Amino acid sequence: MSRLKSSKHRNLWFERLMAITATLNLGLVLFDLSYVNWRDLYFRRVPQITHIYDPVKGIEPHRDTKNYLETIAALEEQVNQTGLNSPQVKSKLEEIRLLSREMIDSNPFAGAGKSGTLEKIKNRMREHISEESAKRAFATFWSPEYLSKQGWIQEINFFNQQIRPGIATNYYRQIGENGEFIDYFWLIDLSFVVIFGLELVGRTFYIKRQKRHLSWLEAILWRWYDLFLVIPFWRWLRVLPVLVRLDQAHLIDLHSLRRQTHQGIVANFAEEITEIVVVRVINQMQGSIQRGDITRWLLQPEKERAYIDINNINEVEAIAGLLLQTIVNQVLPKIQPEINAILRHNIELAFQQVPVYRNLLMLPGVEKAQIQLSEQLANQITTNLYIALVSAIKDPVAAKLSSQLVEKFTTVLGLEIQEKHVILEIQSLLNDFLEEVKINYVQRLSQEDIEQIIEQTRHMRSQGSVRIVVDRGAALPEIRDRR
Repeated sequence: MSRLKSSKHRNLWFERLMAITATLNLGLVLFDLSYVNWRDLYFRRVPQITHIYDPVKGIEPHRDTKNYLETIAALEEQVNQTGLNSPQVKSKLEEIRLLSREMIDSNPFAGAGKSGTLEKIKNRMREHISEESAKRAFATFWSPEYLSKQGWIQEINFFNQQIRPGIATNYYRQIGENGEFIDYFWLIDLSFVVIFGLELVGRTFYIKRQKRHLSWLEAILWRWYDLFLVIPFWRWLRVLPVLVRLDQAHLIDLHSLRRQTHQGIVANFAEEITEIVVVRVINQMQGSIQRGDITRWLLQPEKERAYIDINNINEVEAIAGLLLQTIVNQVLPKIQPEINAILRHNIELAFQQVPVYRNLLMLPGVEKAQIQLSEQLANQITTNLYIALVSAIKDPVAAKLSSQLVEKFTTVLGLEIQEKHVILEIQSLLNDFLEEVKINYVQRLSQEDIEQIIEQTRHMRSQGSVRIVVDRGAALPEIRDRR
């Protein structure tokens, strides 16, 4: 026992280690998939991440925008050294005006899909200068006259806070010989793929050894969801094996999620399956009716029917006899007072319909005598009827006569039903009846709340499990006492 517990403990720790490894891999996959879209956020808030991960995605600063910002940095240094009105500064400003015009015309942001960033930069410059043309707005901004009038410190601060961050986020992404963007994430992912691949091979061998009847392909597919951890594409699908592994390692509990998933799948199929099965049964019954199979079977003598009897007992007759005995021996004695009351009431009504009896009611004591007579007649009738029924059951002669009556009734009914117009009418009515059942009830059955049925079934099972546990718990004291 201790060895088994130790083995399970080691397996649990291994499952947890692999689940954590798979979670780490999934985190890297999701980070890689979202990196390009969220790069601006990383660049502004955590620039160290972009310095490390840009080479992985083949990203490098765009030469044009990088040169533009470096030229402005050189302008700031020149202004600090020689002042705003020096020839060197005017030359730098002229160069920046030309670079601004080229940036607007060539749109170096388009390659990275960031044309919207350039539009945002142009709009901010237009609003700041109050100029409709972006080119004229940049030309005005980088003129010595405007900077002297508005103040160098104020304007360069505006540029560094409102314009520079947008330009700095631009980049160039290298393209490989296959025409796709360069992406070296597969090198990072390769180590995880190797780990999960070796694990999958080991698990396949273990499953094959435990279940020798499985083929190698079936053994691999026994844990089909782990295949998503080793394929180099559709990496986002690794969320499925990660969730399964975390649940198996008892790091998260997905019981409610599994229950809802199973319930949704069952609910989707149950409605169609229910309708198909019921409609198929009704169609088979309609086909039998139209072919006359049911009518021929009912009219055939019992000995000639192609019917397999497993106990040499006519179950219909046995059930009818059992019901008759139950009614006579158990039911009728208990409802005799009610039967007496009905008979007495009808006898009194019969007396009242006699004209002479109405005149006799005028005499004293007649009404009381009539009530007593009615009760006696009712009791006598029910008693005689009950005795007759009991005798009919117990008396072999009466039973034989009753059997002959039923046989004669069945024979005569069968002969009359064999009339062609009667058979056709019965078949037509039965066929129409089944068609109405399909229209009115099968559709309603298929539209019934399947999820509610599943919940009721689950509730019944849970009650059964609790009852079993309670019964076993109640039996434990006896076992302890015997020991």
